[in-house]
Amino acid sequence: MSSQEANIQHDAIYRTEQLCRNFQSGHETIQVLNGINLIVPRQSLTMLKGRSGSGKTTLINLLGALDHPTAGKIFFGEQEITRLSENKRDKLRRHSMGFVFQSVALITSMTAFENVEFGLRVAGIDAKGRRERAEEVLTLVGLDKRMKHRTQELSGGEQQRVAIARAIAHRPNVVFADEPTAELDTNMGLQVVSLFRSLVEREGLTVIMTTHDPNMIELADLVFSLDSGVMQA
Repeated sequence: MSSQEANIQHDAIYRTEQLCRNFQSGHETIQVLNGINLIVPRQSLTMLKGRSGSGKTTLINLLGALDHPTAGKIFFGEQEITRLSENKRDKLRRHSMGFVFQSVALITSMTAFENVEFGLRVAGIDAKGRRERAEEVLTLVGLDKRMKHRTQELSGGEQQRVAIARAIAHRPNVVFADEPTAELDTNMGLQVVSLFRSLVEREGLTVIMTTHDPNMIELADLVFSLDSGVMQA
């Protein structure tokens, strides 16, 4: 390994080695990911692109410690996470990772503020800290005047911003976003990705998101293409 390659690996928040994921369907083995090698730099907006069924969501689930690989290794910083116990994986997700999904999964009976505050309560933050941080992140995503509105009173783009605020409130190292713009029009989708871009620069986050929309790619620092579970050059 050259000194340049060693420095790249040292600065990476994620590194995978020959990552594979198979699923059983009856007597048939379906190979969803095959030999994935990638390096994700810290404080970057990294996108995984590919058609539906290309393996993007499976890769996100593996990197986010939501699933186990069939073979291969995943390093989060210097720590190999593929062999961690379920308890340690849960702790890693709770403290170091945030998740934003295509379905925003907000609690409809709660306001924007209450949705974010509830997530901080689950993380064990004290009442004063929850209130201050919820107000801070909702202001950061441009919802300072909408934080007392309930979910159904918010537009699709605003709901996605609440979901982003909730995902970053506990100050994770990395945020995963699985097709976060799929239900939005192009203009609103670009606003959401621009927000991720801003959070990378202002909060020092690493954001890893999946997309099949070419309009979003231009805002990325790094793009990985997947096709039938194989990384494309």
